[in-house]
Amino acid sequence: MKPTLLTAFCLLLLTVFSCFHPAIARAVTTTDGAPAKITLVEPAAAGDNRQKLQATNACVGCDFNGISLKDLNLSSANLEGANLSQTDLERTNLQGANLKGTDLRGADLGKTLLAGADLSGANLLGADLEKANLQGANLTNANLQKADLEKANLTNARLDGANLQDADGEGAIGVDPNLF
Repeated sequence: MKPTLLTAFCLLLLTVFSCFHPAIARAVTTTDGAPAKITLVEPAAAGDNRQKLQATNACVGCDFNGISLKDLNLSSANLEGANLSQTDLERTNLQGANLKGTDLRGADLGKTLLAGADLSGANLLGADLEKANLQGANLTNANLQKADLEKANLTNARLDGANLQDADGEGAIGVDPNLF
């Protein structure tokens, strides 16, 4: 493919993709006779929300769609109603956090500490919770459909009304294996 065709193709893909993911709609393209180099830039709002969260340990209803909050200490944070879909929260400390009604669809919560967290009414459709610590977490009415709970610790977790359809709970600790 010629560089101009490649540039046009990449810009077309970026335009189409940004219609479905407005959080990455801003992009910087550079050409110097070589094929286009596209650098995706994190939207200012998401960066501002991250700064607010780290400064106050709260960001109710904030949008973190698709950004990384990996390896942070957010214990007891108030993120009620936040959009955390497609967010990287791997190994993050969310112990005792308020995550009521959050959107965590497709989020990476692998090896995350969620002990005592309130995830009631949260949408965790397709979320990765492999090896997550959910001891004593409140998952009442949470949507865990197609979630990966492999080797997750669910000891004393409240699962009343939780949707576990097609969830993978292989090796999950503290729950009846027939639940999955």
